[in-house]
Amino acid sequence: MSRRQPPAAQRILVRGVNWLGDAVMTTPALQAVRETWPNAEIFLLANPLVSQLLLNHPALDRVITFDRSGSHKGLFGRLRLAADLRRERFDLALILPNSFDSALVPFLAGIPQRLGKASDGRSLLLTGRYREPLQEPPIHEVQYYCNLLAHFGITGPARDPFLAVTPQEEAEAAAFLTEQGIGPETPLLGINAGATFGSAKRWYPERFAEVARQLAGEWGARTVLFGGPGEQDIVRVIDGELAGNCLNLAGKTSVRRLMALIKRCSFVVTNDSGPMHIAAAFGVPLVAIFGPTDHTGTAPCSERAVIVRHDVECAPCKLRHCPTDHRCMTAISADEVVAAARALRQSLDKEMS
Repeated sequence: MSRRQPPAAQRILVRGVNWLGDAVMTTPALQAVRETWPNAEIFLLANPLVSQLLLNHPALDRVITFDRSGSHKGLFGRLRLAADLRRERFDLALILPNSFDSALVPFLAGIPQRLGKASDGRSLLLTGRYREPLQEPPIHEVQYYCNLLAHFGITGPARDPFLAVTPQEEAEAAAFLTEQGIGPETPLLGINAGATFGSAKRWYPERFAEVARQLAGEWGARTVLFGGPGEQDIVRVIDGELAGNCLNLAGKTSVRRLMALIKRCSFVVTNDSGPMHIAAAFGVPLVAIFGPTDHTGTAPCSERAVIVRHDVECAPCKLRHCPTDHRCMTAISADEVVAAARALRQSLDKEMS
């Protein structure tokens, strides 16, 4: 069967996905776009957080930010965005999300070629349609995005997700840590107790604190607590359990600063979340705690990562909030996570020796 030829294009708009973790998992697909059209101008249309995440990514020439809670809110906001995009004269739109809205704006912008998945009643808005086959067993999200583009002849070699920070951003993160009394040789243990999707994905702050207490003590590391603006109360519990013997950055970093700080970490312990995928993309060793989500689809793509999870009859339920007793998370003990971290660290140390 002959390989499908990609459409001709010189100015390409990629409509990005909406969650940080999902955006990290699209980066192999973005690189396939770059390799298919090495001389084209490739733009990403994304929300403010994802725009920050993929700023300066080598697969992209420019990032266009849309704000559905601000200037692009509602129908008139979408029309304003479409008018702005129309002036850019794109040849092709690659639509990675499955929502109706994500296909509507490129349609209103008059982009002549609009490729995406046939879903959510939006087929008439597309000029090229991908119908996902039933997968047994289910595939990882990274592979899904690559399959979506490959249907249209947009391919590249298999690769793991990849992110980029600039040397200036790394230097600024190092200077910030120095201001906090953390020198360049000090190991950092990152703790990410949040998960924006919902409370069901969150392990317990007291248990995160116990893990941090044991591992930081053993490894001579400083503990850094990460979290978004809506997760400060959770992180405050860990801070209290550690008696302030940590650096609490919850709600205090931009996405770009978060990326640089995670890259600086020696090890990360995290829920299934955007920061988990960021750490994996930078090759930071990590332990990821999974409960209601399906690890076959969203596991960290890294040989330096291990997952801690329990098989319970109601998981993966993929719910935002647990309607019962949260047994998928209560079953995971702090000692179990500590043991997983030690085992991974020992394995990596053996590889280095």
